[in-house]
Parts: sequence; structure tokens; C-alpha cells
Amino acid sequence: MDEMSFSYRVKAEIIEKINTSQKADACLMGMLCCCNELSDREILFLTENTSVKDFFVRNVCRILKDSEAVGIGEAERKSGVTLYSLTVPDKEQRIYLLDYFGMDESRRLTEDYLPKEKFFPQLAAGIFLACGSVNDPCKKYHMELVMPTLDLCNDFGLLLIERHGILPKHVERKGAQIMYIKESENIIDMLTLMGATMCSIELMNVKMEKDVRNKINRAMNCDNANIDKTLKASERQVADIELIDRKLGLSSLPDQLREIAELRLENPDYNLKQLGAEMVPPISRSGANHRLQKLSEIADELRKKDT
Repeated sequence: MDEMSFSYRVKAEIIEKINTSQKADACLMGMLCCCNELSDREILFLTENTSVKDFFVRNVCRILKDSEAVGIGEAERKSGVTLYSLTVPDKEQRIYLLDYFGMDESRRLTEDYLPKEKFFPQLAAGIFLACGSVNDPCKKYHMELVMPTLDLCNDFGLLLIERHGILPKHVERKGAQIMYIKESENIIDMLTLMGATMCSIELMNVKMEKDVRNKINRAMNCDNANIDKTLKASERQVADIELIDRKLGLSSLPDQLREIAELRLENPDYNLKQLGAEMVPPISRSGANHRLQKLSEIADELRKKDT
């Protein structure tokens, strides 16, 4: 990941893809839905993102045909980030803007109120530009939108489920309505829907790398467990064979048992399959296990005699 945050790059890519006035209108409508204040008395939009600020100003001024329609305030935060306050000071222009989108203070996303369905992706993009963020996928999968009202949260969530099969969740935090997505597949779908295709591919690549790493780790853990199991079994078998050698001598064993006993002493790290392959002629894993079991029974008999 480069120094620019993943969330910032998502927003930059979204804005870059909005290349017609109809798409820009749908996107601006989504942004207005999530304004800090939205009425004929006041329109206030707050953002720390300069690209989002420029998009809002450019398109409000385009619709109102007035290059100075938006008032821009700046405040330096303790973190060093600039907070932009965007307003529409003129009441007639505020009324015109609300009428242009058929909007009112309720901010509801009803069928009558929505732009054409083909522009829903841009509406979703505008909502994300206004109040959304997404974590660097290398750290964790998490997207959230801080919505101004519960109704808007419900309306938007339902549209995402019905139209695109994206399943967001909801929680209230300090009086704010939070819509969030934690499943990587749903975040990928959401990024793709909003036009952030390159960021979506980046997240997919991160997910694939994580999945491969997890599979390797699981396989290594499994291999390590199998190695431990093999070594413990080998230790018992070597102890049995050494006891037989001390008490009876390996030469006293039938050829088949003597051969596998000597192979086990020479190759304590071999598993049963490897031991069987070294026999002349080679035998199966179960055949090697059967012969070692015979040696174990002989050793157990010898131990009983000693007690």
C-alpha cells in the first residue's frame, strides 16, 4: 500500500469515474442525502477530503449556474487535517437545489425520490463520498457509513440488499446510525458497484494472498503435527527394538522382523510409508505397521518377564 490511505484512494477513483452530468447529479444527490444540515434554511456539508470538497462545489455551482454559489470555510484540526465547511448561503438557491432533486428534509430514498435505476451506483457512490470509509484490507476488512438518520440507513440498506445482494449491518454508536460491512466479498461488491474497480481488484489480491498464507500455515501446522506423531511413535519403536536387541539379539528374530528393526534403528525419522519402501521387496504402510506391532508385542512380553 502506498502512503495515501486506501479509503482516500477509493474516493479518488470514484470521482474519476463520474464522467457525465447525469452521473454527477446522482452522485451529488447521494452526498446531499448525507449533508450535516439539509433544508431550505441551511445546507451544510462537512468533509476533510479535498477531492470530495471540489466535486461538491463544482457540481452545485454547475446546477445553480453560479460559480460562487458555495461558501467555503476551513478549520484546522488538532491532527493537522483541514475540515472544509461547504454551505449554500442564498435561500432561493437552496430551494432550487432541493427542487432540482425533488428532495426534502426527510432524506428518504423512496422509489419516487430515487434517480433512474441505472444511476443507483452513482447515488451509492455519493453516499460513500459523504459519510463512508473503508479500512486498509491488509489490516482488516471493514467498511462503514455514518448515516444522518435511521430512515436513510434503512432505505439505503434495503436497496443494496434488493438490487445488488450486498448485506450491510447496522449499529447505533453515540447517537449516530452506522451502516457497516465486514465480509470481504460484500466490500468487493460495494467497491465495484461504486466504480472503484482498481481498489476492488487490490482488495481481491490482498484476500487471495491472505487465503494462500492461511492455507500454507494450516498445511505446515498439520505437517508439524504429523512429524511430531511420527517421531513419538518412532521413539517407542526404537525403545522396543533396543530392548529386544539387549535381551535376545536381533539375529534371533525372523528375517522380516529383523530387517524392519534394523531399518527403524537406522532411520528414526522415517514414517511408515518410507520404512515400507526401503524393505526388500518393498511393503505397504500397513505392512510396515503390522511388523512393528509384532516387535512391540515381543518387547511387551519381555517387560512382563522382568516384573
